[in-house]
Formats: sequence, C-alpha cells, structure tokens
Amino acid sequence: MTVAIIAGTRPEAIKMAPVIQAFQRAPQFQPIVILTGQHREMVDQVMDFFKLKADYDLKIMQPKQTLTDITNLALRGLEELFIQLKPQMVLVQGDTTTAFAAGLAAFYQQIPVGHVEAGLRTSDIYNPFPEEANRRLISQIAHLHFAPTALSAENVQKSGVVGEIHQTGNTVIDALLAVADSNPPCDVPGLNWDQHRVILSTVHRRENWGEPLNDIAHGFRRILDHHQDTALLLPMHRNPTVREPLKAILGEHPRVFLVEPLDYTSLIGAMKRCHLLMTDSGGIQEEAPSLGKPVLVLRETTERPEAMMAGTAKLIGTETQRMFEEADRLLTDPAAYGEMANAASPFGDGTASDQIVALVEKYLSKSL
Repeated sequence: MTVAIIAGTRPEAIKMAPVIQAFQRAPQFQPIVILTGQHREMVDQVMDFFKLKADYDLKIMQPKQTLTDITNLALRGLEELFIQLKPQMVLVQGDTTTAFAAGLAAFYQQIPVGHVEAGLRTSDIYNPFPEEANRRLISQIAHLHFAPTALSAENVQKSGVVGEIHQTGNTVIDALLAVADSNPPCDVPGLNWDQHRVILSTVHRRENWGEPLNDIAHGFRRILDHHQDTALLLPMHRNPTVREPLKAILGEHPRVFLVEPLDYTSLIGAMKRCHLLMTDSGGIQEEAPSLGKPVLVLRETTERPEAMMAGTAKLIGTETQRMFEEADRLLTDPAAYGEMANAASPFGDGTASDQIVALVEKYLSKSL
C-alpha cells in the first residue's frame, strides 16, 4: 500500500517524522516522502536528525514568496507527482499552505486524504492567517481526520465533514518524547543556564507583525529590567520583518540572546532548561506541557484551547503591560508557577503515529 506523506515547513517535518518512521516500520506500506520546499534549511535539519530522506523535493522556495506563489507551485508540482506515483492515500499535517495545496492536489486526482492534527479552530477566519482557513478547507476534503484531542474531534464533527474522525493524540508528542529522553544540550555563547532564569521565546506569526511585535519586544525589556536574575533566549525567524524590530529594541540588552533558529534538538534542550516560555507558536503550546514548563501565549486567539483549559498555558495577547504582569506573576509567585508547571498535558501519550498507521491500513484494506 503506497502512502504519500507531505511536508513543507519545519513544524510539519517534526510532526510527520514519527509518522514516516511508523510507516517505514510497517512492511505492508510503501511510504513516499515528498517535501515542497516551503521552508528549506530548517526542514533539512529535522530530516537529518530523524535520519529521514525525501523521495521527492519540489524545491519551491523563492525570495519574498507570497502565499499565492507557494500555493501555485506546490499545487502544480504535486499534481504531476500524484499522476505519476498514483498513491493510495495522501497524508497532510496541520494547517500550512503546503498542507492545503497537497490536500487540494490529491482531491483533484480523487486520492483519499488523511489529515494529521485535524480539528484545531479559533473561529476567526483571519486569525491565525492563513492557517485557520487552510485547516477548515482541508477538513472538507479529507477522508480520515486524525484529531489530537477530544475537543478537536468535536470541532471536526461540527464542521459537517465527510470521512472518519479518530482521536489519536498529537504526533508532536511522539517526536518530543523521543528527543527529550536523550537530554539534548543547548549551548548558546554567553548564556549561563545556571546563572539566570531563562525565558525562552519564539515570535513569528503574521498577525503579530508591526506594532504588536514592537509591543512584545518592549514587554521583554520591562520584564528583564524588573527581574535582574532573568535572561531572554529568542531564536529569530529568518524573515526580516520579524528580525529587524527585535534587533532594534532588544539587540543591545546584555541579558538578551537573539540567535539564529535553533535546530530541533537544541530547541528541545532549551525547553527542558528554561524557566518559562512566552511564544506565539502553536507547536510549543503542545510541547512545553509535556516538559513541565508554563507557556504564556502571545496571541489574541488560539486553536489549542485544551492547553488553556488544562492550565498548562495562558493566552495573554501582545500588550506590553499585560506581558509584564503575567510574567511577573510566574517569576514571583511559586504557587502560581507550580500550578501551571505541574498541570497534565492534554495532547497525547506518544502513540499517535502508530495509531495513524493502523487506521490507514484499516481504511485502505476496505477499498482493496
């Protein structure tokens, strides 16, 4: 049974890596790994770490590419591959433009689509943009919906979709636990993990570009100035729109470490060693709770309310004063910190990938 597994960005590669490995272990399957090239170096790092190789790479990445560019190039390239390879199922992950284009390309060839991490919702079609629309559109053409939580499964059901809905947990936990067990290092020149309580941050969302990003940077300055025992580690996204304001506002601070994007193992090492996380990343909202780290979410909405309900994360927006107040509470109140750090993760037990393999086999066996 041939299954095409598609990835284009680093989060997709991380979350699909354990899925690819699970299909490779199953002798009844022939997995075909296809990269679109929506992201380049960061995906290569993940593939190298998990000892995976792509069977095909569309290499669509271009300078200053737009969403239309990504969609057009991925759609055309995947159409040609699907016609040539005739996979029996196409697996896409999450809500990227690559995932949407791959799902659409498969639909045009009448190939069943399996959607890994189905059912995330914010109910604001433009927030996050374009992810909220992408995942809703994929849901309407998918035959198998692999929902990470009970709430996400309920969201898919309410969307009026066709196909089967299965709650599997999130594959990111499969990947995370495999890496975290090896206790990976995170060596940053000048940063002494024992000397400071380190706040780990990632910011890159389109909705935070401009004034919200300036507010975030000023919020970090205020936190650091008030808490002399803290440091900030911020791996910067490669987009100049994100990097330039961060450098302008934070670049000269002695306890700010603006670094290039960390490879996956170093990021997990940083998450294990940091005191807390302040991020607009969706994936980190899922990963950090399994490591016992509180997460303050620098967004106005989230498609992962399970983390909020479980108490592992808190949605705080991007306003400078609110950032300071919420971080200050966790830095000064051990009880408040412990309540978040010790809350149970709602995102699975590390067996999602094996469940997905079994469900795909069952589905395809019925059509043979």
